[in-house]
Amino acid sequence: MSDRIQETDSEAQRRRRLGLLIARLPDRLQRATRWLLAPGRAWLRIPAGILFLLGGCLAFLPVLGLWMLPLGFFLLSEDIPFLRRLSGRILAWMEARHPGWLGLSGS
Repeated sequence: MSDRIQETDSEAQRRRRLGLLIARLPDRLQRATRWLLAPGRAWLRIPAGILFLLGGCLAFLPVLGLWMLPLGFFLLSEDIPFLRRLSGRILAWMEARHPGWLGLSGS
């Protein structure tokens, strides 16, 4: 039972941190990302995540850039359990080591 409670807490923390990260995006990209992250949109979220990852790999082209890699990763992490746990760890690391990346003030 306590494992389930701890899992729920860590998921809530992951969602909170992801929300902070999304809030750092430009308004249009923020709205689109929140729309994609809504439940029931996996049919669109998975292809979009893959396309963002591919676009990030082509960062040398105009418009495409490295900013697409983390966005693609976090979109895919909503539907792939292994990536979900990894994204939780990455977001916790970001909050501890680089709080400014999440829009938090550093300690």
